[in-house]
Amino acid sequence: MSEIRILHEDNDIVVIDKPAGLMVHGDGRFEGETLVDWIRATYPDMEGIGEELSIDEDNTVERPGIVHRLDRDTSGVLLLARTVTAHARLKKQFMGRGIRKTYRAFVHGSVTEERGTVERPIGKSRSDFRQWSAGRGPRGVMRDAKTEYRTILRSKEASYVEVFPHTGRTHQIRVHFKALHRPVICDTLYAPGKPALLGFSRLALHALSVVFVHPGTGKEMELSAPLPPDFVEAERQLRNNLASS
Repeated sequence: MSEIRILHEDNDIVVIDKPAGLMVHGDGRFEGETLVDWIRATYPDMEGIGEELSIDEDNTVERPGIVHRLDRDTSGVLLLARTVTAHARLKKQFMGRGIRKTYRAFVHGSVTEERGTVERPIGKSRSDFRQWSAGRGPRGVMRDAKTEYRTILRSKEASYVEVFPHTGRTHQIRVHFKALHRPVICDTLYAPGKPALLGFSRLALHALSVVFVHPGTGKEMELSAPLPPDFVEAERQLRNNLASS
């Protein structure tokens, strides 16, 4: 298992920097190591905290300490609860949209706006059960979704953006940028066949920071996960490309 950096730890919470490639919990099909395995080995006191996830009528997945999740190939900051009370209070903040998250992403093409907002409902895709869609004709319940962003760098081939999701829908950032025709680089689910630009070999999405009310102290807290080496290198490449063009 990749080394997991602990960003903060106290009696109520643990905040980690999840590496890309590590699945948070099983899905009934994946048989490799997950973050849950690391939690059980490192924090056995978290066992039984949180809620099980129903996979189907006969199977559930335990998620000790987990309040929210990141996609397998997304890196960055992730909150874990060490007590039942902390879990309930953090979950309430997430459900009430009281937690502010910031991401960084590299996307295909030029994002021309300095700042923008995508406010499109998301539903399940009709063409692929693994996908979600903000386009026309998704199946099932449509859920409101809002994503703000600002452009840090742009070129004809790629742009570097900072993203502020106001809602927490599955694959929200990936789906909304696909709807803008600017899918995240190396997104094999939403941009299959597109080139792997700027040296990326994984989804170019990083959870940079989170602002929340500490469930024990009641004080606002902000924690950040440093940009990983592939993001630092991609930014360097993009700046160099712009300087030489």
